[in-house]
Amino acid sequence: MKCSIPKGTRDFLPAEMARRNYIFDTIRQVFRSFAFEPIETPSLENLSTLMGKYGEEGDKLLFKVLNSGDFMEGVDFGQDYRKVAAQICERGLRYDLTVPFARFVVQHRDQITFPFRRYQLQPVWRADRPQKGRYREFYQCDADMIGSTSLLNELELVQMIDAVFDKLGISVTLKINNRKVLAGIAELIGAPDKLTDITTAIDKLDKISLDDVRAELRDRGLSETQITALDPVFALSGPAEEKLAQLAQLFANNAVGTRGVEELKELFGYIALVQPRCTVELDLTLARGLNYYTGAIFEVKAQGVSIGSICGGGRYDNLTGIFGMPDVSGVGISFGADRIYDVLTELDKFPPDLGQPAQVLFINFGAESMPYCIRCAAQLRSAGVSALIYPEAAKMKKQMEYANRCHVPYVVFVGENEIASQTLTVKDMATGTQTTVTPDQLLQEILHA
Repeated sequence: MKCSIPKGTRDFLPAEMARRNYIFDTIRQVFRSFAFEPIETPSLENLSTLMGKYGEEGDKLLFKVLNSGDFMEGVDFGQDYRKVAAQICERGLRYDLTVPFARFVVQHRDQITFPFRRYQLQPVWRADRPQKGRYREFYQCDADMIGSTSLLNELELVQMIDAVFDKLGISVTLKINNRKVLAGIAELIGAPDKLTDITTAIDKLDKISLDDVRAELRDRGLSETQITALDPVFALSGPAEEKLAQLAQLFANNAVGTRGVEELKELFGYIALVQPRCTVELDLTLARGLNYYTGAIFEVKAQGVSIGSICGGGRYDNLTGIFGMPDVSGVGISFGADRIYDVLTELDKFPPDLGQPAQVLFINFGAESMPYCIRCAAQLRSAGVSALIYPEAAKMKKQMEYANRCHVPYVVFVGENEIASQTLTVKDMATGTQTTVTPDQLLQEILHA
C-alpha cells in the first residue's frame, strides 16, 4: 500500500516543528503582553453554527462530516442536494476561529468577564484548491476583544501586528479600511442591496485586474452606471488624511459612510501617536469577503514576497446576535501561521539554532561511565539545558556523526580521568576546540553562550 496524506495537508518533521513553534511562541508572547487569555474550541462544530456566516463562497468550502450510523436511512436523494446534505451531515470542521468564538461567548457568557480578551492557536479546515500558500488544513492564531466598541481596541490590534512581525523580522504593509465606508459607497452608487456583491468583487483587486473586477460586478447585476460611479473611489490617492478628506466630501449626505470616515480618522489619529515600525496604509479597495465584518478591517502583506495576506481581521458588531446574544461588539485579528512560515523560509529569517534537539550530547563509553554521565545530564536538564546521552556504546564515529546530523553544539566525553577528577572533556562542534571543565563551568558556558 502506498503511503500518502490528503492533498492540502502536511506532515511536519522535527526541524519544521521547531520553526513552527518559534512562530507560535512569538505570537503567543505578544498576545500575553496585551493581557489576552487562552481558550480552545472543538475541531467539530454543528453546521447550524457555521453555515451562512462566511458568505456563499465560504459555505461551499466547509468540510461537512457525515452523521454516524445509518445516515442514509429515510433520506430522499431526489431532492435538492443542499437539503440532502443537511440531513446526512449535521457537523463540520471549523472554517475559522471567529464564528466558534462567538458561539463560545454566548454559551459561556456567565463564566467570562466583559470586555473579554481571548487568544486561540488552533487548526482550521477549508475545502479549497491547494496551491502555494493555501492549504486545506492550516493554523490560525487569533486574538479578539469582545464587549467593547472603543477604537482603542483596533489600535491595540495594530500594535500587536507591528510587534509580532518586528520580532519575526518580517517587513510588512498593514492595509486598513472600514466596512461602513464600503456600505456608504454602495449607497452612493445606488446599490445598497449589492454590498456583498461589491465587496466580494473588489476584494479580488490584488489578484485580478480592475477590468476583471468590473466584469465580475457586471456579472453580479450592477449596471454600467453603477460600476462607472465606483471609478472615483478607485482613483483616490495620497496619504490617508487626504483620502479621508475626499471621502468626507463624497459622503456629505451619507450617514453610514460618514460614520466610517470618522472611525478611520480616529483610528489613524491613534496610530500616529504610537508610530508603528510597519507600513500602514488606508486602502479603500480592501473589503475582506467575510460577511460578518461591520467596521474597521485589516490585512497584512509581507514585503518582498509573492504570497497572499499573512494576517487579517476586523470589527464585527453583532456576530453573537446570531446565537441569541445581540448588541455585543467585537474586533479581532488572525495570524496565518502557515503563510508566515513560508515567508520566513523564503526570506531565510529563521534563527539558525532552532533545529537543535539537544545542546549537549554525552558520548557513551559503556557502563562504567554511565552513573557520572546520568548525574551530569540531570544537572544540566534541571537548569534548562537540553542534554542527551547516546543510548548505546556504539563506535565513536557513529556517535559523532549523530551529533553532527542533529546539529548538537557541544559533545561531552567522560572517561576514567574525567570520573576521577569529576570533570568533563567538552568539544565545541563549531570550532573543534576541546576543553576540560567542571559540570558547573559547562553549565555557565552554555547559559551565557
